[in-house]
Amino acid sequence: MKKNILNPDIQKFINTNINSNLSQLILKGTPFNTVSIQDIVEQIEAKNKCKYKLPSWFETATIYYPNKLNIAQSSSEIAASYKAKLISGNSIIDLSGGFGVDCYYFSKAFKNVIHCELNPNLQPIAQYNFKLLKVPNIKSMQNDGLEVLTQLDQKFDWIYIDPSRRHDVKGKVFYLSDCVPHVPKHLEQLFKYSQNILIKASPMLDISIGLKELKHTKALHIVAINNEVKELLFVLEKGYKAEVNIVTVNLKKNTTQKFNFLLHAESKAISNYSVPKAYLYEPNAALMKAGPFKLISENFSVYKLHKHTHLYTSDVLMTFPGRRFVVKETLSYNKKILKSKLSNQKLNISTRNFPDSVAQLKKQFKIKDGGHLYVFFTTDQDQNKIVIICEKA
Repeated sequence: MKKNILNPDIQKFINTNINSNLSQLILKGTPFNTVSIQDIVEQIEAKNKCKYKLPSWFETATIYYPNKLNIAQSSSEIAASYKAKLISGNSIIDLSGGFGVDCYYFSKAFKNVIHCELNPNLQPIAQYNFKLLKVPNIKSMQNDGLEVLTQLDQKFDWIYIDPSRRHDVKGKVFYLSDCVPHVPKHLEQLFKYSQNILIKASPMLDISIGLKELKHTKALHIVAINNEVKELLFVLEKGYKAEVNIVTVNLKKNTTQKFNFLLHAESKAISNYSVPKAYLYEPNAALMKAGPFKLISENFSVYKLHKHTHLYTSDVLMTFPGRRFVVKETLSYNKKILKSKLSNQKLNISTRNFPDSVAQLKKQFKIKDGGHLYVFFTTDQDQNKIVIICEKA
């Protein structure tokens, strides 16, 4: 930590220039003798990334920020809050604590929290901010989390780990075996110190691979924020061998969309099919990642358009974990008719199980983004290419 950054005059300069053009600011140079303009700009960049992702940090005076990469790798407050509501107890150890956002929220659900961070630059920053944020029940340690577990040699109610997804050789990685630490390899060791483990994985991880590598998984939470999958959370319990509960959640500003199912239920479910009816339903991103496509049809009594077209339809408007549309018109994919109907309009284009991309269709029909109409280019149950024009329900 470069503590001169915390000087009141420098902090005032950072806040005054929070929306400044950073290239121009660098050219002007630093007005202070104790810090470089590069250090100041790094603080401004990182703080700006926290405005919506970490508002509690952004709104707290004299927070010290690490580089923007560390902020990018941190959980958002929304995701951290969700995690902390899943688990609770007397003690938890975070083996790869990073900037400390998850630990901050765990401190509300546990009496004692241990934050481990190997990076000698990042750990002091997190420790300083914990004091500033007034969370006395977090103990921060600058060490490898696995080594801390061995040294302390005590039982915890929970172990949490968010393995690093950046590799010195491969760059950004998605497989658990490429992360640091290699969690599947160390599972037996981890279970010596806790019956319960919570693991955060990349949203890009193939679920079937993750479940195969992580034995004793009791539940998997697929967490989307504003319809973008951000985290996969594997809940492990020592000795657990029953079915895995899959929880899909889409956290939005005013609502939470949730759908649970048992892992093997999808293979037993049966889909019904139909041409587009009065309403069209599009599953949210967490559901799309989980893939319970037949279960959606069965559980909500909605019809699929095609086996590989993950859009659903019904004559009844209902609560649904995704977007809902009123179908205005359904057209065959006839280029001449579509040009007269769609060309030079502002439309929201999507494709599902369709050979052409959105970019190709926009170019072909001279469509601009925007407007109140939503147009889906897709395939129906009879293999016909169709176009569904909708409005949001």
